[in-house]
Amino acid sequence: MKFLTDIRLLLLGLWLGAAVFFIGVAQTAFAVLPQRELAGAVVGRTLTILNFAGLAIAVLLLLLSAVAARNSRKLLLWLDRSLLVIVALACAVGQFVIGFWLATVRAQMGGRPIDELAVDDPLRIQFNQLHEYSVWVLFTGMVAALIAFFVIANRVRSGSAVAAATSPSSASTSDPFDFSKPFKKT
Repeated sequence: MKFLTDIRLLLLGLWLGAAVFFIGVAQTAFAVLPQRELAGAVVGRTLTILNFAGLAIAVLLLLLSAVAARNSRKLLLWLDRSLLVIVALACAVGQFVIGFWLATVRAQMGGRPIDELAVDDPLRIQFNQLHEYSVWVLFTGMVAALIAFFVIANRVRSGSAVAAATSPSSASTSDPFDFSKPFKKT
């Protein structure tokens, strides 16, 4: 069971790390590429990959939570599942709702770069608002993933404490990496 929890933590940490790395990629793309349209294309493509990966990982982790539900407190289990639903919803809304509206606004611009539109142009204002929504949705998913990471890790400790209370003889030999006891000299 610990192996399954480790896999769940690894997948969640992988997506969270990718999301943090995406922020750096977005800033670097706009700082380095000669045209903002090229940077936007790189960021948009990368965000698509991040959203689909987040959606897939969140659904997989939700399915695995049914298997990992033994020896855990119900409150932490449902908190874990709720946070994973938030991650999945954030990725789905970012990709399928906000992404769709951004593409619609871009199509209404007639292929012109965003920077060519006046600051008070309604299409540019709408694009900027959708971009802000996208940032906040991704941030919400990242915060939910971070909290879920710690909840899943805490479930391991609380589950092992329950197992240790019910069966002290098996708890002492079940985890070979338990460093809470002092080392023995041989």
